[in-house]
Amino acid sequence: MQSLVDLAQMVLGNVWTYGVTFLLVLGVLVFVHEWGHYIVARLCGVRVEVFSVGFGRELWGWTAKSGTRWKISLFPLGGYVKMFGDQDPTSASFSDEIEDKPGHTRHMTDAERSVAFFSKPVWKRALIVFAGPGINFLFAIIIMAGLYMSLGQPVTPPQITGVEVGSAADKGGFLPHDTVKSVNGKDIISFDDVRRHVMLNLDQEMDVVVDRGGQELHLAVTPQKITEKDRFGFEHERGYLGIIGPANGIDMAQISSVNGKETKGDLALTHKLVEEGLGKPMKIRTSMDTKAAEVMIMPPVEMNPQIKNIDDPAYNALFLGVKPGDEIIKYGPVQAIGVATYETWNISKETLNAVWQMVTGTRSAKELGGIIRIGAMAGDMAERGIISLILFTALLSINLGLINLFPIPMLDGGHLLFYGVEAARGKPLSEQVQEYAFRFGLVVLVSLMVFSNLNDVLQMFVFNGKDS
Repeated sequence: MQSLVDLAQMVLGNVWTYGVTFLLVLGVLVFVHEWGHYIVARLCGVRVEVFSVGFGRELWGWTAKSGTRWKISLFPLGGYVKMFGDQDPTSASFSDEIEDKPGHTRHMTDAERSVAFFSKPVWKRALIVFAGPGINFLFAIIIMAGLYMSLGQPVTPPQITGVEVGSAADKGGFLPHDTVKSVNGKDIISFDDVRRHVMLNLDQEMDVVVDRGGQELHLAVTPQKITEKDRFGFEHERGYLGIIGPANGIDMAQISSVNGKETKGDLALTHKLVEEGLGKPMKIRTSMDTKAAEVMIMPPVEMNPQIKNIDDPAYNALFLGVKPGDEIIKYGPVQAIGVATYETWNISKETLNAVWQMVTGTRSAKELGGIIRIGAMAGDMAERGIISLILFTALLSINLGLINLFPIPMLDGGHLLFYGVEAARGKPLSEQVQEYAFRFGLVVLVSLMVFSNLNDVLQMFVFNGKDS
C-alpha cells in the first residue's frame, strides 16, 4: 500500500514540476507575444475583437470597455489576437461584412472600416505582425538585463586548464594555460564563448588564436562530432574539443593515476606525485571521467600551497587555473541592455545555425523537439532554481520569436512575406494564391508538430527501455 502512495506522490510531483511549470512558462510567453500584436494594433488604430491565451472553448474571460474579449481557452498550447474584419484568428482572410444577428449581415460603415485590420496600409499591417516576435526578443533582453544588473553575469576566463589526451584539442596542439583570444576571427571574452563555437562546429575545422606566454599562435583544430543523451533520453549532437576550463579544482581523492603511475587509492602517494609535478605538465586519470580519459594539466605552484600541508582543510583540492572560480560582473542599465542584446543576437544566430545544419543533414533531426522536450527542460530548470527557470524563459522567448519569423504561411513570417510582395507589386496576391499558401503552411506546421512530438516519445521510450 505504501508503495502505491509513494508512486502517486512521485507522479503528482512530476506533474506539478514539469507540467505546471511548462504551462506557466508557455502561458507567459504566449501572453507576451500576443500582447505585442495587440498593443501595436491599438496604436495603429485597429480594433481588436479577441485576445485569447489558448485555443478552443473559453474557460474564463471578460469584455473590456474597448470591446476586446480577453479570455483563457481550453487548449493552452498557443494563443491568438483576432483583429476586426478578419474572418479567422490567423488573418488568412477578411471581409467587410458584419453579422449583426444570426442570418443577417451588412457591410461595414466607413467608421467601422477605418478600424479594420485589412484597411490599414501595408506598413502598418507589417508592423502589427512583426510586433509579436519582436516583443519576444525584447522580453528576453529585459529579463537578462535585469539579472545582469541585480545579480551580475558570471564570466569564466577563456583559459584552458586541461587537455584530454588524444582529443581534437591535443591533436591540434593546445596546452594547459593557453588563453583563447579568438575563434574563426571572432573575439573570445569567456570560456562559454569557446564552448558555444565548439558545440556548433560539427566536424568543421576552426582557426583558433591562443595566447601562450605572451605569444599569439594560430591553431587549426576540428572538433569531433559526438552524440549525447540527457537523463530523459533525448539526443543532442555537439562538437567536442577535449578541453577543460577554469574551475575550483579537482578532488585529489578521485585521481587514479599520475603520469602513468597508478595510485590505487593511496592518497599520500597521490599528493607526493602531484607535488613533484606542480608547475609542469602532468597527465592524470580520475575516476570521475566518464570516458576514462587521461587529461594533461599543469597546476601552478602558487595556487596549490595547501598540498604540502596535510592539515589544511583544502588539502585534497587541486587548483588548475591561475585563479579559481568565475568573475561576477555587475552592469549598469545601459551596459546590461547592451550585453543582453548581444547575448540575444548570439543565441539567435546559434539557433538558426543549428536549424540550417538539420536542413543540410549535418545535424540529426532527432534534436528537433516538441512540447514533451520543452516541458522536460522547463521542469529541469525549475528544479535547479528560479534563476535557471527565468533564464530558460528568456531562451524560450528568443526561440519563439525566431520560429514565428520563419517565412511559412500561417506564421508571422509568412504574413510578412506576403506583405513584402504586396509592397513590391503595389497590390496583394490573389485570394486563391493566398488560400493555397496557407493550406501548404498548415500542412508544414502540422507535419513538424507531429514529427517533433513523435520524436520525443520515441526517444523517451527507447531510453527508458534500455534503462529498465
